[in-house]
Amino acid sequence: MSDTMDVLEEKANGGQVMEIDEVVSVRDHEAFAAKHMPDLGHEVKEFKVFSWKLSNWKKLEKKITSPEFECGGHKWRILLFPFGNSNAPPNDTVSVYLDYADPKRAPEGWHSCAQFALVISNVNDPTIYTVSHAHHRFIAEECDWGFTRFSELRKLFAPQDGHVRPTIEEEAAEVSVFVRVLEDPTGVLWHNFVNYDSKKETGYVGLKNQGATCYMNSLLQSLYCTRFFRRAVYQIPTEDEHPTESVPLALQRVFYHLQTSDQPVGTTELTKSFGWKSLDSFLQHDVQEFNRVLQDKLEIKMKGTQAEGAIAKLFLGKMKSFIKCVNVDFESSRIEEFNDIQLNVKGMNNLHESFKDYVAVEMLEGENKYQAEGIGLQDAKKGIIFQSFPPVLHLQLKRFEYDIQRDAMVKINDRHEFPFEIDLDEFLDETADRSQPWVYKLHGVLVHSGDLHGGHYFALIKPDRETRWLKFDDDRVTPVTDREVLEENYGGEALNGLVSPMQRNQVRAMKRFTNAYMLVYIREAAIDEMLAPFREEDTPAHLKRRLDEERLQMEAKKREREEQHLYLTAKVITDETFAQHEGFDLATFDERNWPPSDLPTFRVLKNETYSTFKTRVAQHFNYPESQIRLWVLVNRQNKTVRPDTHIPENEPGLTVEGVRNNMAVRQQNDLRLYLDVVPDPTKPDVPAGSIMIFLKHFDTSKQTLYGVGKVHVLRSSKVGDLIPLINERMRWTPGTPLKLYEEIKPGMIELMKPKLTFTQSEIQDGDIICFQVDLPEKEIHDIESQGLLSNPTQFYDFLQNRVMILFRPKYEEIDNEYPEFSLVLSKKHNYDIMSAKVGETLRHDPIKLRFTTTHASNGSPKSVLKRSLNQSVAEIISPTYVSPQTTVILYEKLDVSIVELETKRSLKIAWTGIHNKEESTHPFLLPKTSMVHDLADHLASLVKLTPGGTGKIRVFEVSKDGKTQKEFTGSEMIGNIPEPVELYAEEIPQEELEADDADKVISVFHFSKEVSRTHGVPFRFVVKPGEKFSETKKRLQARIGVSDKDFAKYRFALIQVATFKQPSYIEDDDTIYDHKFAPEDVLGLDHVDKSGKTRTGAGEKAIVIRG
Repeated sequence: MSDTMDVLEEKANGGQVMEIDEVVSVRDHEAFAAKHMPDLGHEVKEFKVFSWKLSNWKKLEKKITSPEFECGGHKWRILLFPFGNSNAPPNDTVSVYLDYADPKRAPEGWHSCAQFALVISNVNDPTIYTVSHAHHRFIAEECDWGFTRFSELRKLFAPQDGHVRPTIEEEAAEVSVFVRVLEDPTGVLWHNFVNYDSKKETGYVGLKNQGATCYMNSLLQSLYCTRFFRRAVYQIPTEDEHPTESVPLALQRVFYHLQTSDQPVGTTELTKSFGWKSLDSFLQHDVQEFNRVLQDKLEIKMKGTQAEGAIAKLFLGKMKSFIKCVNVDFESSRIEEFNDIQLNVKGMNNLHESFKDYVAVEMLEGENKYQAEGIGLQDAKKGIIFQSFPPVLHLQLKRFEYDIQRDAMVKINDRHEFPFEIDLDEFLDETADRSQPWVYKLHGVLVHSGDLHGGHYFALIKPDRETRWLKFDDDRVTPVTDREVLEENYGGEALNGLVSPMQRNQVRAMKRFTNAYMLVYIREAAIDEMLAPFREEDTPAHLKRRLDEERLQMEAKKREREEQHLYLTAKVITDETFAQHEGFDLATFDERNWPPSDLPTFRVLKNETYSTFKTRVAQHFNYPESQIRLWVLVNRQNKTVRPDTHIPENEPGLTVEGVRNNMAVRQQNDLRLYLDVVPDPTKPDVPAGSIMIFLKHFDTSKQTLYGVGKVHVLRSSKVGDLIPLINERMRWTPGTPLKLYEEIKPGMIELMKPKLTFTQSEIQDGDIICFQVDLPEKEIHDIESQGLLSNPTQFYDFLQNRVMILFRPKYEEIDNEYPEFSLVLSKKHNYDIMSAKVGETLRHDPIKLRFTTTHASNGSPKSVLKRSLNQSVAEIISPTYVSPQTTVILYEKLDVSIVELETKRSLKIAWTGIHNKEESTHPFLLPKTSMVHDLADHLASLVKLTPGGTGKIRVFEVSKDGKTQKEFTGSEMIGNIPEPVELYAEEIPQEELEADDADKVISVFHFSKEVSRTHGVPFRFVVKPGEKFSETKKRLQARIGVSDKDFAKYRFALIQVATFKQPSYIEDDDTIYDHKFAPEDVLGLDHVDKSGKTRTGAGEKAIVIRG
């Protein structure tokens, strides 16, 4: 838009007109401010201009301050650096700031929000100037604000922009500041929220966001602030329940924490109690559905308790749908209950209009007359009228609608106003109880910012009559202005305040994506009961007790964490733990693919003396102190961890930290020890020249390798001398031949020579020797032919490559048939060995298993493993950069071989027959190149078609909104149908095939109460000209094969998707053929869902709350 257009627009709006290049003088304060300081939309507390004349510019000090002036109850001054504020030359700029004059004297916690313009102008011609403007929240930590590079000095000393004089003339200039101190009614204007304390500022705390759960957080805060609701939730007995399995207890705990905590509260326990695994929590659900499901759940739990009936008392209202004849006295009506009201936004200017639209009366006249029972065709009025509204009224604004053209949900951002107070009397039936006025006050606004595919939710709530409006935005709670409650959430076009033509070009009208989608109103007559102050006794004592105990435990843990640096962890290996250890060294500490050994552990103060610590250890293991010695384990250069020396007993001042620093590794946080039990305390010392060796036994028959204690031997004795000692210890026949191996390090296990001495074999304290019975060649051959290991070298190789993999079902809930289990595999194993071992565990043919790897971060499926690649386990689990302790692989049990699956497409088709009932499901495995009509042919041979019927089958998907079929033409290739897909097939009825040009074929779907709560499978149906609906119904009943008893409970509605109208229910005398069917108009059958297959909205999963 051109500048002149802007001016014209100003004229049209009757505003003052200022030509774009009109010259403004610095001394014309109002005009100057109007030109250079945009209106930020906040109330101005005080506006001041202060000017300061300077001469001899080049002789000025490096930093100077002006005299002080007052504005908005604060003292200010100009801070000027005539040659710039940068430490490094060149000194070629001017720096100028607005400075808060005396921050030290200001009261603690002071702040001031100011908008300002700093100007340097010519002393003789005030129309020559340089100006910059800004706004800032001045606080103790940031008490000056302005421009380090305000202007280059040379530009100030030379004429610019067609002027004949410079700004600084003869070294003189005027420095001015225009200041607007703004009102800050909420106290948080332009706040950076560093160290912001919600509890201190507002008395309330926020809820942490678990990822896309802010829709839940905003609703929970609204329910929490409805104190009658909170009281009722507290009355549900939960003493013996567990928070992650009980929704009421988890909700009580969230409410109690909101009440008592000074930090934001977590909701993971609550979502766990809903049975949501982390992935569900991240699906943004519809808040209305979430609210309903939660309330249904609580209502069930409240039955038979003090709280019974609370939800109905709070949220339940009644409405009547009617048809009333105009000329005769006849009315047919039905009364229904509601928990919330869904109001149209599209085409409505405000809430009052939405209500009028909801109760708008439709005239049935002309061709559309009503067939009244026993009276014949009549002009009639059809509509809905309210009989009562609940004390707490939840209004859902229909911001999300289904768009037929896009076959998708879209968000409607139209402007829609709502008031702080609304009188709903005019929407009530004349028979309603009017003993108290039906005036409602706004209590909460739930807001969505963003589009359909995400965005952010927050809540604005007025907790009671006295408290101001607050914004609950996940973990932060802040005060807000009335404008932030109403105007900013109406939606529609927004202009940022009033904008002068100068700034017009910067601030364009912007479509606002932030708007209200749910409103909570409370009846004025009920406010004192609904929001009655909370008393101590309203909180159940058991909850308080339980949570106080937990808080103490948390504080103790926190203290422990804070004092962690004062402590060491000592881990003690004993002969018992060694006997249980299957792995390298004496215990596992830092292995990447294997969990560490579970060892006796002591938390020890670093400055505790060794003798005190030794006493504790002796008492723990029930030994006299004189009978034990502790050895320190060290990390050898070859990456093994072995006992090195025993701790000296005769140094009274030796501390535990001293032991670690001098004898182990200073960087290590734990001290690793071996408990050496001396068999005869009278002879505590071993003979001089002896060494301590640890023994391990490799048992070929059991395929195990375990520790069997230690021996002391003389360095000079021969390795072979160990054999009789081992035979005796193992109680084997004397002379049993053995083979001895030294465990040098992983990958280096060497056969020892029995004739060499220990010194010649380079054996030292803490070394490990592994033995096995020496087997004849034939036995070795037999063992190896079974795929088993015949010597320790092979077994150690397995240990080096072993990994623990956790297998869990990909789609099914974990149970006996689909267990979760761990297997130990070698990285050298391949896909076939892995699937064989999994098949063995599951008792399922390995060729009929399919595996999917997972993302290490959240366990979600990553990619399906191809059997044809036959990768090694190392490749399957490889490169995880987040190396988890265990790798998770998902499995599926297939009905077919994986080999076939890799060239074929597996599909399941739900068969709904001729009567639109899911009769059976048929799995198919067909080449990916097959057509959909091949699929129909295969299906025809498996299902029972009606004798004498059409013999034709229709294959279809269901549209995202669950209302229509999306039929395949038959020539699509099944390999090209996108995954995942739900396919249905039905027999095409004779009636449809024989329909002539005069007939209309329409879509019919099933729903329950709300049009969005669809269930079952949609179908096609023929509508005949001139047929009354009473006759149409009979054909419908025959089409879906429902009994008279059940069919009597059905209601029928015409759904006009395009107009977003409430469904209009059809009476027996209507002729639906006469309705001008747009392609997307459908007939809805409203009845209770017995199929168990609820759909919700566009491709969303229904919310399920378990607990």
